Amino acid sequence: MTETIRPGQPVPDFSAASTAGEFRLSQLRGSIVVLYFYPKDNTPGCTTESRDFAAMHDRFVAAGARVVGISRDTLRSHENFRERQQLPFELLADTDEAVCNQFGVMKQKTMYGKPVRGIERSTFLIDAQGVLRQEWRGVKVPAHAEEVLHAVQELATGS
Repeated sequence: MTETIRPGQPVPDFSAASTAGEFRLSQLRGSIVVLYFYPKDNTPGCTTESRDFAAMHDRFVAAGARVVGISRDTLRSHENFRERQQLPFELLADTDEAVCNQFGVMKQKTMYGKPVRGIERSTFLIDAQGVLRQEWRGVKVPAHAEEVLHAVQELATGS
């Protein structure tokens, strides 16, 4: 297993298919990036988390940030989810788990009493120079988007 990126380290460039075309992290240099990993489209927790980020989207943009969601779902699933939830940001399809592995979010979990491998809900805050500034792992959805927004605002103002 490769070592995952940690706060204070530059995030290696990556690309993935997205609901807005091909995504490449390096094209967002100069912007703060909020990259949130979620387990699955159209599930209760993931829908709530995505709606929370969408509800605060204008505030993220005002602070100079781009919000990007990512899961292992297909591009078609993402397009339907994004349209159904009216999400104002793009979703990345990491069907081969390359980006998930880069960030170390794949974990053994239990679903209905059986072990399954899936995404641990996690969010990463990348500064305008491409350095990972903060990470949230094992995220609980309530108030998470607001906590990330505060971190973005602090990073943007340098406080």
